[in-house]
Amino acid sequence: MKIALIIENSQAAKSEVVHTALTSVAEPLGHQVFHYGMYAPEDKASLTYVMNGLLAGILLNSGAADFVVTGCGTGMGSMLAANSMPGVFCGLVIDPTDAFLFGQINDGNAISMPYAKGFGWAAELNLQDVYRKLFEGERGLGYPKERAEIMAKNRGILKDLKAVTCHDMLTVLKSIDQDLLKATIAGEKFQEYFFANATDEGIREYLKGVVSA
Repeated sequence: MKIALIIENSQAAKSEVVHTALTSVAEPLGHQVFHYGMYAPEDKASLTYVMNGLLAGILLNSGAADFVVTGCGTGMGSMLAANSMPGVFCGLVIDPTDAFLFGQINDGNAISMPYAKGFGWAAELNLQDVYRKLFEGERGLGYPKERAEIMAKNRGILKDLKAVTCHDMLTVLKSIDQDLLKATIAGEKFQEYFFANATDEGIREYLKGVVSA
């Protein structure tokens, strides 16, 4: 699985802590981690929580990522922004129990975490435990087990509902403020990672035009 990490500007100083925790768990399980920034507070490309959501939408809808790990001070802003995108189902995850239940019940494709609120002593251990609950074993099995069938049915209904209420991602990209889009994909490793992994030709070609403009 291709996992994208996105860090918002107010929490950029914690980028290495989060990245290390994620890779230490995900890579031994056979997953790939692609860090799309921010990498440090002084990065030229600055990501707001709104941009986190937009970038999550780009990566998931294009096939460049299978799962997105993001967050902000409380985790709520990035979650809301991500869920405004087509095809993105993002949960607010604070602890390993949240991660387990989100994976088993909702089986979404993104999480948002608080990297300021409650981020104290041994926070990196909590991160590792969260990622372990997310990425080891099979997701979507339901909890409790006897409700697995109805949970899977509800996930399908929600997916269909979102397809109706949201434009497709290419339409979103063409319709939003283009300066916002350019700023969102201005990270120093975006082009390297995105164009090597994205499979949706329409999104690929449109963003090629944006970055070369």
